[in-house]
Amino acid sequence: MENLIIRDSKEDELAFIREMRLLAYEEHTTKIPEAHWNTLKKSILSDADTKPGIERIVAEIDGEIVGSVALFAPDKQIYEGLLDEELDFPELRMLAISTKARGKGVATALINECIKRSKEKGFKEMGLHTADFMGNAIKLYSHLGFERLPQFDFEPANDGIIVKAFRITV
Repeated sequence: MENLIIRDSKEDELAFIREMRLLAYEEHTTKIPEAHWNTLKKSILSDADTKPGIERIVAEIDGEIVGSVALFAPDKQIYEGLLDEELDFPELRMLAISTKARGKGVATALINECIKRSKEKGFKEMGLHTADFMGNAIKLYSHLGFERLPQFDFEPANDGIIVKAFRITV
């Protein structure tokens, strides 16, 4: 792979990371109702990833950020009351890869970094949530060994779109 560097993001990169996230997720706007997109967009652009216990990680190729992810400490509040139980493992959230870097292993590298960090903190598992309209993401997560965890599914926009929980042993 090209000169891929995985590192913590810097404070002054946050606006760029959020814009990259938004661009990466906008491709799904044609697959979901507008109200669902608005809920997702609000989450993508929220300041949730600046709170304590959250690590923002970026992938850089030749000095340019081409991917990002946030690793959240275990806490049911990250889903704003949508989960009944508290998660007892970290959650990978807001994985976004620029269109020009897709298919180059950037997503896998960021996921593996989250797995490594979760393990280093003494956790046995790491989770994530995604929906069926993100088919490529689900294929990647399944390929990497993530398993479904339906008891942590939720429906954020009351539109029939279920956000599905996955977990991997680290």
